[in-house]
Amino acid sequence: MSSDEKPSAPRSLAEALRARDDASLAALLRARPDLVTPVPTDLTQLATRAGTRASVVRALEHLDRFTLQTAEALAVAAEPAAYEELLGLMAGDARDAAVVAALPGAVAVLREQALLWGDDDRLRLVRTARELLAPSPQHPSPTGLGPSVREATAGMSPGRIQEIVTAAGLASTHDSVSAVTALASLFSDRRRMSALLSEAPAESLEVLERLVWGPPYGQVTADPAARLRWLLDRGLLLPTAPGTVVMPREVALHLRGGHAHRRPEPVPPAVEAAAARRPQVVDAAAAGQAYTALATVEELLKDWDEGGPAVLRAGGLSQRDLKRTAVALDLSEPMAAFWVELAYAAGLIASDGEADERYAATPFFDEWVERPPAEQWVLLAQAWLAGTRTPGLIGGRDAKERTLSALGPGLDRSAAPEVRRRVLTLLAGLPEGTAPTAESVLARLAWERPLRGPQRDDDLRSRLARWTLSEAELLGITGRGALSSQARALLGAAAHPHGPAADQGTGSVRDAGSPQGPGDKLPFHHHTVPAHAPGLVSPAERAAASAAAVRLLGPLLPEPLDHVLLQADLTAVAPGPLHRPLADVLGVLADVESKGGATVYRFTPGSVRRALDAGRSASDLHAFLAEHSRTPVPQPLTYLIDDVARRHGHLRVGAASAYVRCDDDAMLNEILADKRAVALRLRRLAPTVLAAQADPAALLDGLRAMGFAPAAESAEGDVLITRADAHRSPPRTAPEPVPEGPPVPDGTLLAAAIRAIRAGDLASTAPRKPAEDAIAQAPGALPRTSPADTLATMQAAVLTGEAVWIGYVNAEGSASQRVIAPVRVEGGFVTAYDHTADEVRTYPLHRITGVAELADDEA
Repeated sequence: MSSDEKPSAPRSLAEALRARDDASLAALLRARPDLVTPVPTDLTQLATRAGTRASVVRALEHLDRFTLQTAEALAVAAEPAAYEELLGLMAGDARDAAVVAALPGAVAVLREQALLWGDDDRLRLVRTARELLAPSPQHPSPTGLGPSVREATAGMSPGRIQEIVTAAGLASTHDSVSAVTALASLFSDRRRMSALLSEAPAESLEVLERLVWGPPYGQVTADPAARLRWLLDRGLLLPTAPGTVVMPREVALHLRGGHAHRRPEPVPPAVEAAAARRPQVVDAAAAGQAYTALATVEELLKDWDEGGPAVLRAGGLSQRDLKRTAVALDLSEPMAAFWVELAYAAGLIASDGEADERYAATPFFDEWVERPPAEQWVLLAQAWLAGTRTPGLIGGRDAKERTLSALGPGLDRSAAPEVRRRVLTLLAGLPEGTAPTAESVLARLAWERPLRGPQRDDDLRSRLARWTLSEAELLGITGRGALSSQARALLGAAAHPHGPAADQGTGSVRDAGSPQGPGDKLPFHHHTVPAHAPGLVSPAERAAASAAAVRLLGPLLPEPLDHVLLQADLTAVAPGPLHRPLADVLGVLADVESKGGATVYRFTPGSVRRALDAGRSASDLHAFLAEHSRTPVPQPLTYLIDDVARRHGHLRVGAASAYVRCDDDAMLNEILADKRAVALRLRRLAPTVLAAQADPAALLDGLRAMGFAPAAESAEGDVLITRADAHRSPPRTAPEPVPEGPPVPDGTLLAAAIRAIRAGDLASTAPRKPAEDAIAQAPGALPRTSPADTLATMQAAVLTGEAVWIGYVNAEGSASQRVIAPVRVEGGFVTAYDHTADEVRTYPLHRITGVAELADDEA
């Protein structure tokens, strides 16, 4: 072929793929990762896989609305269709300028994703896509168009066809095929069609107007009215079944002005602003909510510190336990479920795996709680971004009508991470401090990933988007509806397949840039950010983005305080977050009465006794309060501590089953006389000792309920220090997100896959000369030659340096075709350069089924 001779048009999708360069094949495999799992053996297999129903459905579901409309128009166009015909269907007779500008990009996307092939004068939609999108009575087309004249008249009697042609003002023909062609030509001719309709009664035109945008089917009686009879006689309505008529596609297109769709949407809807605030206000509001999020998660885990709720037999949290947790956190049940699920996604809680299985904090919680607050928040935000568990579904029902419970099965939705990142990316595209309207965000998402069929406000992606907006506000990703600076930094490493710079109408994207900083490192726990989290490029970029978010958020969070304000009503006010040692001690010494911007603690006899049980003495407590109070220690609080301390340990409880001993026999008499002690079944063993038929723990609780302050003692008579033991699960990893289909292959895998596909295609398509005495074989089968001929051909190829085509069966019994260039043959092995693997390999001769020389023009 001469250099200026035009290459021949491809005759199949496989030939079209064969003409692509490596970059184009990589773009295809990146857009449709299911095609590379497993790696196809050659381009013919790749084309076959690209045309399977499951793969085509998945590809169509990932098209934006205009590109999908383009595919729908091709499904009702001629096969093959010229670009001008497609342009007419999309832009109409008026040639909408926006559609004209956007259509080349949409065609390029369809061609890149192997849903369309052929040159612009012969565009062909992949057969499976055409079957899915073409109109039929069972599956109406989204265009609202019906069958063509040729399809609608199939099976109609020749006489009836000739009657229609004559009534339409056409000359009768000698056969039905030419008659149908003439009728279709009339309906497609704008001038002649306008002349025909100018003769139609007004009532008949009203019937056409009702059907023009679909559905194109209508019902008629056995004796149609005059307005319908006029249309039926001229083929403007054609019968499809008894009592049913349809408007032919050509008629509808004429009435529509050539438009396949009522409203082509070449440009994505803009995300509208609801309010604009100063970025500093947004960042401060988001930081305040981030601090509240950290406090809520920590309070939840401390509430479960000694062992959380039991795990249901089917998995998850019971409704009663969720309600109790909501009361403890002072939240609604849906919000409590969100925080429980977030802690679970971050790897902070898990089941303990015991026989009496319960939920508990994981060892990682102890590590997380010691981190700086900004790092704690980034870990939670990353877990939320990457997680597929969807708290918004809790309380609903699954396909088997079982209630979905918090921490239970059935909550994973693989689309959740993609929707979350896309919503936040849309927010990032607005000016800083700008909050969008929820309706415009939903409209944009619906354009980018439309449903094939009627659009609904309650579809999963719309609900995920609404939940994302509310959950982002709860978590402090957004402040007053606008994306915060720290969240922008956290999203900076995203390279999402629907990035903020999506080209209008084409579905193509440009990757977002990543903030980089020298030495930006953040030692995140390995299981909190899954390696396959969508939109994340590499661990280094994730760490850089996370470190940037930490730097921005840290100064906005309140500094921990080392003091409280003691008040005379036995309360202490913490005007802000407390340093952890102070908070831990105060949490034992007092009970939290109220939370908010300031936390109020109340001192009670029970809380003071709890501190004494933990090994603190009265003097320790006095010194602690004096050191950490900005106000003088009130006298009532001093008296309370001294009074409880004076009585603490006056009674001693040990194990007999259990006993009580006290140097004050009058106090023992008081206990025996108390009716509340009947359940303990006490009896006096000595003037200072009572024995009980209850275990020590029950005896302690009983005496404390009676108002005494007993202390437990050891077998040696020493007072036992009782601290609440933190119950932890064994080391656990966070739940792995459920991916939405195969992961997008990285550059290394793509390069290896393309090399293998190219080499396999070379082996399967290279012209070859049959051996003179080759064993008879079916076309496409492995070459078969005798061992002697195989050895002789290999030795000859070593001398000439030519490549040969071989069949090879490996040790696992898998057969393949290869093109190799033999270098050496000795000891029953052939060493050769394998074009399939792009490397030098050694093959045992006994595993080679046969060999054939390549044709001279390909040698």
